[in-house]
Amino acid sequence: MRGPRQWVVALWMGIVVVSMASAAGCTLGSQAAVPEATPPSLDSDSGAIQAGPISPRPFDPGAVELALEPVVTGLQEPTYVGSAKDGSGRLFVLERAGRILIVRDGRLLPNPFLDIQPMVSARGSEQGLLGLAFHPQFTENGWLYINFTNTNGDTTIVRYAVSRDPDVVDPNSALPVLQIPQPAANHNGGNLVFGPDGYLYIGMGDGGGAGDQYGNAQNLSSLLGKLLRIDVNASVPYAIPPDNPFVTRDGARTEIWAYGLRNPWRFSFDRATDDLYIADVGQNRFEWVHLEGAGAGGGRNYGWPIVEGSQCYPGGQACDRSALPVPITEYSHDLGCSITGGFVYRGRAYPSTRGVYFFADYCSGRVWALDRQADRTWRQTELIESSLSISSFGEDQDGELFVTSLRPGGLYRLVIRART
Repeated sequence: MRGPRQWVVALWMGIVVVSMASAAGCTLGSQAAVPEATPPSLDSDSGAIQAGPISPRPFDPGAVELALEPVVTGLQEPTYVGSAKDGSGRLFVLERAGRILIVRDGRLLPNPFLDIQPMVSARGSEQGLLGLAFHPQFTENGWLYINFTNTNGDTTIVRYAVSRDPDVVDPNSALPVLQIPQPAANHNGGNLVFGPDGYLYIGMGDGGGAGDQYGNAQNLSSLLGKLLRIDVNASVPYAIPPDNPFVTRDGARTEIWAYGLRNPWRFSFDRATDDLYIADVGQNRFEWVHLEGAGAGGGRNYGWPIVEGSQCYPGGQACDRSALPVPITEYSHDLGCSITGGFVYRGRAYPSTRGVYFFADYCSGRVWALDRQADRTWRQTELIESSLSISSFGEDQDGELFVTSLRPGGLYRLVIRART
């Protein structure tokens, strides 16, 4: 296996400065790192760029290698894997056509947890059953939330409850939460995540096509091209959190937490720091990750289609980047074409990688590690170029990481080994 490829990345007013090394066992000790800069729109306490802890101990990517170990193969286009964090040790795998399967102790259970295939449209390559989130009090109320495109192609979020059999959902418990019309078959987003604040976060793409052709991402009267935040506890089907950023803005949808996103397919909270990592799928040139620090508050405009990543988007709106957050990392389409956001590793099996963010590219099968250096730069290291179409990352109860591959359909465990 070749040595990891590494970048030291700093972004200043949207200009990317990259130093790259490619050699077996290579580390960044000999590289001149470029100091991280905060864009003028953000003060040093805002959390958008300054957040994210330095790894608790120095991560040496040259000393480790990553393997993707098969857990279950033969799945039908899995799109997501996650845990109920209920102590059962189960993993829940979504198949694009509309089934949720259970993996327990490395074995696939014969019967689905939930099967809604007649309700799901998976005709478009980005449609289907896309997201799952278990309520923080799942062990008490048995609630779970799913995100899928219905037979009209619209984003549909529904709450279900588990039956008396903990391995089977009660199909009659369905409670519609939110339905959002989709003008095209792509850029549906799909991720559902309960934040550390107990609210449900929903990733929404810009409505599809190219270049945000429907003009949604910068339009605060549209839910498309946004990160939404709703309260599913205060009322049925949901309420608006009182500190959502646009509750007093005339004409704005109050569900909006952040805007200017193209297709935030996968995002996650660091379970140790509450920082939010948003991986946004690019158009023709770049893929990128934004960081929103814990306590930073909502309302950020992440820039699409003014910018693609940190760079002005050709043919987009007038490009003034001075008020826009910049990604903590990005890569060009020489290395892939569709980012799959992951997680900051907080498990116990591999202490040397705690605090490191793992992410991948669906097209190239590459998996990277992203860690913050003592000089506050971010280092991106390619760990493996796999043959998988990595559709999602997931955490188990203990914070160990897994990935799903759409094709070939399978569930894989991330394994870190010492390089020999």
